[in-house]
Amino acid sequence: MQVLDSFMLNFNSRNMEAWSETLNYPHVRLAGGDVKVWVNKQEYSSVDIFDGLAATGWHHSVWVSRKVVLESKNKVHISTVFQRYDKNDKPLKNYQSLYIVTNDNGHWGVQARSSLAP
Repeated sequence: MQVLDSFMLNFNSRNMEAWSETLNYPHVRLAGGDVKVWVNKQEYSSVDIFDGLAATGWHHSVWVSRKVVLESKNKVHISTVFQRYDKNDKPLKNYQSLYIVTNDNGHWGVQARSSLAP
């Protein structure tokens, strides 16, 4: 859960470099009918997604729920729900998702995520 706490904290800080540190690579995201794969941190952090999110009214997100559904020594699958909020703390929408957190040479990070978010 510490990995997901760090993921959300850095996501909300809108710092692509810091956020990319919470991931393991290659990193996979399945959302909005697309599958995206980033080979390394440099590739991931080179695209700033926050202007697009802000254009939808998004200001920050929070975890609503997180439940471990599968775990081993070096991998954890976590079923989550997160909520997006606007700058006035008005809820926009919540989304179910599955995060796969892995231990890659001592670095725990989000390796893959599948979400019903766009």
